[in-house]
Order: sequence, then structure tokens, then C-alpha cells
Amino acid sequence: MDRIAIKNFIKASAHFKSFLLWYLTGVVALGCGEDDTQKIIVAAASSTQFAIREITTRFTEKTGIECELVIASSGKLTAQIAEGAPFDIFLAANMKYPEYIFNQGLSEKEPHIYAYGHLVIWTTDPYLDPKIDLVLDPSVDKIALANPLTAPYGEAAIQFLKNRRWLDSIDHKLVYGESISQTNQFIRTRSANAGFTALSSVKNTPLSEIGQWVIIPQEEYEPIEQGVVLIRRKGRKNRAAEEFYTYLLSDEAAKILEDFGYSKYE
Repeated sequence: MDRIAIKNFIKASAHFKSFLLWYLTGVVALGCGEDDTQKIIVAAASSTQFAIREITTRFTEKTGIECELVIASSGKLTAQIAEGAPFDIFLAANMKYPEYIFNQGLSEKEPHIYAYGHLVIWTTDPYLDPKIDLVLDPSVDKIALANPLTAPYGEAAIQFLKNRRWLDSIDHKLVYGESISQTNQFIRTRSANAGFTALSSVKNTPLSEIGQWVIIPQEEYEPIEQGVVLIRRKGRKNRAAEEFYTYLLSDEAAKILEDFGYSKYE
């Protein structure tokens, strides 16, 4: 999504003007840790939810700093940050959104790539074999993917289909989820025969034993650069957030990310 498209999305998302409103309309917030004296709010793309839960848990154990997770699509979280949502850290599924936040003067420093994500085709239908050309199978009439306008893995899926020149022939089969989480739900419940999701959703997660998946060759879509940015909070410096930012870029966090299917950023 380019800068103009991001701006347009944010304008269209003007109803996300208060923390309470977006909290009550479907964004998942999860807590970790027990120390109320220090707390940070971590906004994370849906594709990172399993890895980030493990990372925040480890971070809290090491530091005593409480973490509250807010999980949604990268585009939706960007809109919320632009409207003033009180996040401390933003982990997006690519660099476009953190770069937009930085260019708008909403971050403490430039964004950083912390890992690379990978795209897979996943099916929970026992009668379907996971393979690259599964989407062309005549028995497959619904293919799930995240909204490419707000979710980087959905954007990568469209890039792959265009690269293979398959998009026009299967466009009528596509079913769009609001985020990777909703897309995974479509696939898991077989509302869709198969779909595109993040490797981090199905490797070493509760979904890993459900169905089968195959990795899309990396060269068939633009690299999915997982980006992180430290959000500027008016009137105060959040040292706890800076500590988490440093931890996310550590070797320990990199190992956790690799366990969930990410490639290490060098």
C-alpha cells in the first residue's frame, strides 16, 4: 500500500478516534505480566500474534514490565495510531506502515526491520493436498486471504497470484478476511477450502496440527519485512517501551521469532 492509499485508508477509518471505541469493536487486547507499576501497550499485526505472545511473556519474566497486546491488521493499527491511540510500540507485518508513522512525526525514531515473514497456502480439508497450484483445483471454490489493502500477507498473496498470472482466472473464488486472524478462521472452519496465510500462524502454534500447508517460494512476492517503530507519547518518555524495543532486536527474541517461522534480519 503506497502513502496515498494509507492516507485514504486512515481517512476512511475516522471512527477509530478513541481507545474505548476501537477496543469495543473487535480489536483483541491481551495482557501479560502482573506488575502494575510499569506497563506498555504493544500494537501488533495479526500475523505476529503467536510469536509476540511468547516474546512479551519472556520480556515480562525478565524485566517485570507488564505488556498489553492489541492485535489487528497493520493497516487498522496504523489508522488507530494516526488517530491518537495510546500505543507504545507498533509491530507491523511490513515496513510501509511504520515508515508512514515515522514520516508523520508520530514515532521516536526511524522504524527498524526485525525479521522477515513468509507466505504459505494452508488447507484443513483432508481431501486436498497442499501444493502451489492448489488454487487452480476445480474442487476449490473459495480461497481465503487477508485484505490486501490493510494486511501485508494479503498483499503478498495478490503479488504471487499476479506473478503466476492466475489472479484473473480465480478472482471469483477469493474471500477476504479483515486480518490474518479472520483469514485463518475461514480456513480452519472450512468456510474456505484453502487460503493464504503467514507461516508464523501455522508453525509451532495451536494451528500447526490442523491441516497442511506449503510455503510459497520467496522470489514470487516482495520480501515481507516485519517492521517495528517506537511510538511518540506526548509529554513523556517511556523507558519501559524503549527497553522492550531493544529486547525485540536481541538475539533471544530473534530465536523465538525463528521458532515461529520468521527469518532473521541481518
